[in-house]
Formats: sequence, C-alpha cells, structure tokens
Amino acid sequence: METLAHGYGGPGPWILFFPLVWAAVVFGVVTVLRRTAWRGRGAPWRGVDSRPAGDSPIAVLGRRFASGEIDEDEYWRRLSVLDEQFGRVGKQGAA
Repeated sequence: METLAHGYGGPGPWILFFPLVWAAVVFGVVTVLRRTAWRGRGAPWRGVDSRPAGDSPIAVLGRRFASGEIDEDEYWRRLSVLDEQFGRVGKQGAA
C-alpha cells in the first residue's frame, strides 16, 4: 500500500473514492429518470396497455353511476355492452 500513500508521490487513498462517486452519480441519474421522465410512459417490459386500473371503461362507468350522471338502467345497459365486448367484466375479481 505504499504506492497509495500520499507521502510517496502516489495518488493517495482518495483514488479509491472516485468509483464510489461515479456509482452514486449513475444511481442518482437513474433514480431521477425513473421518478420523472419514465413515469407513466409504459416501458417496453410493461406491455402494450400501461393505463392505470382506475381508467378502465368499467371503472369510468362505475364512477359515473356513483356520481349520479347515469341511472341504474343506463348503468346495466352499458355494462352489458362492455361485457359483450370485453368478456366477463363483472367477474374480474373472481378467479
């Protein structure tokens, strides 16, 4: 370890600190990108549909019914259309 000693003209023990600094910089950049630029875009490994579950047609229909925008008959009529289009929408949780 004499070559790392500062008194002998070497770079000193600080040379071991620089890889840690670069690792922290890379980690920081990746963290910032994940929290800002990549959020909500649906990365390639997430599949085609990256919408949150709350934006599904069934959820929108349920919110409209709960807020009173549509009545019960309209709700069931539209739900049956979505059921025909997307399959068993009423039984999503059961499986």
